[in-house]
Amino acid sequence: QVQLVESGGGLVQPGGSLRLSCATSGFTLDYYAIAWFRQAPGKEREGVSCITPSDGSGYYVDSVKGRLTISGGGAKMVYLQMNSLKPEDTAVYYCYVDTPQRYWGQGTQVTVSS
Repeated sequence: QVQLVESGGGLVQPGGSLRLSCATSGFTLDYYAIAWFRQAPGKEREGVSCITPSDGSGYYVDSVKGRLTISGGGAKMVYLQMNSLKPEDTAVYYCYVDTPQRYWGQGTQVTVSS
């Protein structure tokens, strides 16, 4: 059974940092790209970043380039390091995999506010 469990969200001041974690189970992480999405209140869910298992390359939406870094951690974990956070980064962040069945985690809230 595929499961994705996010953690690491919280309240942080503008300019601060957070590291989100996605714990995966039920599939072989090396075989599938993993993505992070986010959904802000009143907005559609948007893709933020993804990592390809073949070479570990990360891809980013323009609004987060240079501030967010996606990485793998061993056989079961994916991380999203978030630096220089802005109020517009406030959202629920979701981990996602397409195996090709689509699976979402439950999400973790990130709030950037002074």
